[in-house]
Amino acid sequence: MNMTTQTPVAEPAKSCVIALHCSLGSGRQWAALAEELGSDYQMIAPDISGYGNNPGPLILPTSLAEEVELLADRLREANGPIHLVGHSYGGAVAFKIATDSPFASRVRSLTLIEPVLPTILLDNAKDRRLHERFVDVAHAVYEDLWNGSYLEAIDKFTAFWNGSGPTEPLSAKARIRMIEHVEKLAFDFTAALHEENISAAAGTIAVPTLLFSGGLSPHLTQRIVERLASVIAGVETRHLPTAGHMMPVSHASIINSEIIGHLARADELANVSLACGQPSAEIIDLAGMRWP
Repeated sequence: MNMTTQTPVAEPAKSCVIALHCSLGSGRQWAALAEELGSDYQMIAPDISGYGNNPGPLILPTSLAEEVELLADRLREANGPIHLVGHSYGGAVAFKIATDSPFASRVRSLTLIEPVLPTILLDNAKDRRLHERFVDVAHAVYEDLWNGSYLEAIDKFTAFWNGSGPTEPLSAKARIRMIEHVEKLAFDFTAALHEENISAAAGTIAVPTLLFSGGLSPHLTQRIVERLASVIAGVETRHLPTAGHMMPVSHASIINSEIIGHLARADELANVSLACGQPSAEIIDLAGMRWP
């Protein structure tokens, strides 16, 4: 009797969620999202250079491209397609990964929560005052850091990002944690303020994209989200009127639910695309977004 040995078929790699945190934060910011995702996705929430347990190189990065390069080893840990999630400065880094990096072709979806991409506001004369205000904040923080006035730098930084929300004093523990990493703020401001051609880069995004903004956030980031939404094809937006800039923490249940739904839709679209081949123009129009 002839016995035929069948080669086991390997299961496809899970999609990977790579979540990037805000300035003065760490990958722990995404603990609740990781818990809700469970075993359905591979989850990578790295500490951006200079934060958390990642001291970074001797000379810290001064551009978003350098930030991506320093995250490359963690990004290579992704086994399958990549779903990028980024908040604030982490949103700017995620934007760079999706639009101008060796990993861009692996990105299946993009979620940006008030990304710090201020130079997009230079495209419109009416928005330039918001950009100038951000530059003023950056200079004030630079000066305090140069003088060793770390608490003053933190206060100015947090006051700006508090927007029109209620002022909540920082705990002693939070202040100590921020002081340990506060010098990285100067590098974050520099990287964000030197990134160019944001609108052109946004126009190249061809994966399902979800944008968040909060009604209590600084006008700067609300306007950045509006500008991105006007450029990215098929983008979906969520505006939370009662949320501030730290909405991934303060409104985690709402944000995480929306993110998980977005990931599922992007995976479903990708699976249909693989099964049916290249979608027709009619399907693209009906779906309202480009396919990965």
